[in-house]
Amino acid sequence: MSSSLPLAGVRVADFTRVLTGPFCTMLLADLGAEVIKIEPPGGDDTRAWGPPFQQSGLGTSGPGRESSYFLSVNRGKRGVVLDLKTQEGLRAARAIVGQADILVENFRPGTFEKLGLGWEVLHAEFPRLIYGAISGFGQTGPYRDRAGYDVIAQGMGGLMSYNGEEGRPPVRVGVAVADVFAGSLITQGLLAALYAREKTGLGGRVDVNLLEAVIALGSSQVSRYLAAGEIPLPMGNDHRSIVPYGTFECGDGFVNVAVGNDSLWRKFCAALELPDLAADPALASNEGRVAGREALNAALLTGMTRFTRKEVMARLDAAGVPCGPVYDMKGVFEDEHVKDQGVAVSVPHATLGHTTVTAAPWRFDGVRPPVRRGPPVLGEHTAEVLAELGLD
Repeated sequence: MSSSLPLAGVRVADFTRVLTGPFCTMLLADLGAEVIKIEPPGGDDTRAWGPPFQQSGLGTSGPGRESSYFLSVNRGKRGVVLDLKTQEGLRAARAIVGQADILVENFRPGTFEKLGLGWEVLHAEFPRLIYGAISGFGQTGPYRDRAGYDVIAQGMGGLMSYNGEEGRPPVRVGVAVADVFAGSLITQGLLAALYAREKTGLGGRVDVNLLEAVIALGSSQVSRYLAAGEIPLPMGNDHRSIVPYGTFECGDGFVNVAVGNDSLWRKFCAALELPDLAADPALASNEGRVAGREALNAALLTGMTRFTRKEVMARLDAAGVPCGPVYDMKGVFEDEHVKDQGVAVSVPHATLGHTTVTAAPWRFDGVRPPVRRGPPVLGEHTAEVLAELGLD
């Protein structure tokens, strides 16, 4: 299977750490690329981010203790330790780059130039190399030299101003969306550069930054301001333009419901035995329901808490109304569909014996790419990779 994956034969020199870059290179590995993760002697910062840590003595190299954060974004890679502050480390790094199709780094702008590994130098020496750079604020501008982290980008990109609930302090999204979305964007850009290289024979440079990723992620909220001058405010789980659409309480839990048109509204009312709401002409259109949101939500609280979550789900499913339970993580991985699809995969690990990671999120011709390697322990493949390059 691995030889038939879309990026089979593509080599990636991965100088990234923390989340944005490792997420990108993990996706490239999932797609079949040979990714060499290059870490400093102390390792990627996230190796120390915990708890939680996974610990076991089942591995071939003795007891292991690995950060769950690191394990989450480094499957499929070979791990090498190089000290880029030494000439020997730089020589080895340049040898790895010389064999690569793609280089990805997420250091502050100018750092790789000081090491002699900047775009201009490498492009002149390796004209087919594709160079991906991820930063907090971009390669130019007044904030160029600032360090970028997800929470900083979420705040400066406006996301925290419209996330959360009305009247409460700003709230960061619970997953690092700036990092993950920027990692997805740089992956798209690198794939586009690979395609362009097939036509031109030359590599190119792809730059992505966290701040612009968050602004782009804002989509319709950003457009409200740019097109109409309206500043979006937080609305909790409600939708600004669709009602009912969001999270609703049942007798024993919560469900998410998406009533995206008037036909679904009528089906929704019939399924949950709400004839008074169905007959109210003020609620017949989505515009009317948006205008009457507060009273309607109060009526739905009374109407839906008559049923258990399972009953609400069964009724709405039968009526064809989009809905879903609100799970904690235990519920996610106990769901029959998630288990059927094989989202959680156990893979070998050098010191843990095994670890469980999520599967690649694509299918090609109906087949999901396998996870070819577990996340590497620090320096696991250093000797192996350098030997392939003829280095000690």
